[in-house]
Amino acid sequence: MFVMIKNWLLGATEESEYKLLSTECKDGVSYEVRRYDACKHVCVSLEGRSFDQVSGDLQRKLLAYMSGDNEQGEVMNTPVPIIFTVFPRDDGSLNRRLVISPPAPIDSSIRIEERPGMTVYVLRFGGFPGESEFRTEASRLTCTLGDSAPFQRKQYLCCIYDPPIKPYGRRNEVWLLQDEP
Repeated sequence: MFVMIKNWLLGATEESEYKLLSTECKDGVSYEVRRYDACKHVCVSLEGRSFDQVSGDLQRKLLAYMSGDNEQGEVMNTPVPIIFTVFPRDDGSLNRRLVISPPAPIDSSIRIEERPGMTVYVLRFGGFPGESEFRTEASRLTCTLGDSAPFQRKQYLCCIYDPPIKPYGRRNEVWLLQDEP
């Protein structure tokens, strides 16, 4: 795990490539529209506890996997962002189901999944977000887009680009998935 943290801190990361389709500003809120190609991700899923309780556990499992706790014993660069898929309830609170994704695990709770290409609406923000901050930013982007943009309302993605010990200049994002035609 030390190798993973060292890679994350010293810049040995692999950011998912995307095509920037547009940069928009509406009602004082700036957001991007991006296209990501299909790719494979290693996914971990936990249910039953709050986002804030589960997110640390999921990140630790991924750190171990990327640090060599996998079938080949291979140490990998840290993929960024670390993506949490959340499923909001009708009242805006988050279901107690999270899926986290970086790019043959030993741990049976980790699986490899093919993620299809996707177009996303992206709102960037800083700080150390927990459930309430991600909910607030997702709501802000949802309100900004209104009915003018076709996006999925049953889930959104919470993205973290920085290690937990980075004190400032942090990059986080909320992604709303565009409905595909």
